[in-house]
Amino acid sequence: MVGIRQLNIPMVGQSNRLEENMLPYIAEFLGTMILIILGDGVVANVILNKSGMKGAGPVQITFGWGLAVMLPAFIFGAASGAHFNPALTIALAVDGSISWALVPGYIIAQFIGAFCGAIIVYYLFKDHFDATEDQKSKLGVFCTSPSIPNMGRNIFSEIIGTFVLVFAIKGIGQVQGIAGGVDKFLVFGIIVSIGMSLGGLTGYAINPARDLGPRLAHALLPIKGKGDSNWGYAPVVIIGPIVGAIIAAVLYKFIPWV
Repeated sequence: MVGIRQLNIPMVGQSNRLEENMLPYIAEFLGTMILIILGDGVVANVILNKSGMKGAGPVQITFGWGLAVMLPAFIFGAASGAHFNPALTIALAVDGSISWALVPGYIIAQFIGAFCGAIIVYYLFKDHFDATEDQKSKLGVFCTSPSIPNMGRNIFSEIIGTFVLVFAIKGIGQVQGIAGGVDKFLVFGIIVSIGMSLGGLTGYAINPARDLGPRLAHALLPIKGKGDSNWGYAPVVIIGPIVGAIIAAVLYKFIPWV
């Protein structure tokens, strides 16, 4: 999820060697898994009963998610471009930044990584899940939900949040003379900014894999006293992020920067 120019993302027409190499897909799998371990982990830390950090609040969660994106971006940026987000992957294919041949493998790796990361979080916090009776809190560790359910406005919120994410990531490439690695810190700032400003509306999924992979884990795991996985909300985290990401990528491409 970092700047295109700094990460050597494979461009259309480049050698097929990278497309035939498993490294980018392994990177997307592991990077997304780490993202979810740290991101869902901070939520579990803050909201589950008997956690030593219970009640730390939304600021810790927001900063935790920013770090959850930044750390695997440092590790895997050069290997895959550090997308960790199907919406970003699709948008970069739409605007020609990457080959469409990479898209299916990237998305599969991202969803599997998110699912596996959520399973790890569950087993790390199993005792705390057992000690927590509130079903909404248990689901909230895994996936997002709106503060006020309104399908149209919830989708619009995800469109805007993901638009800002992708437009800002693309914009990092406009920064002249940026030192190596600084782009990842900027992505941290982007995530935190979106969370601080828009997170209270829908939980700012801005990433279908981040939500649906863990939501599936919630549905399948033997979580004590869990409720419904709220699959009726799934269209919000699919339509909103993908539409927002595509709009951002296409608009960015047509702005006459120079």
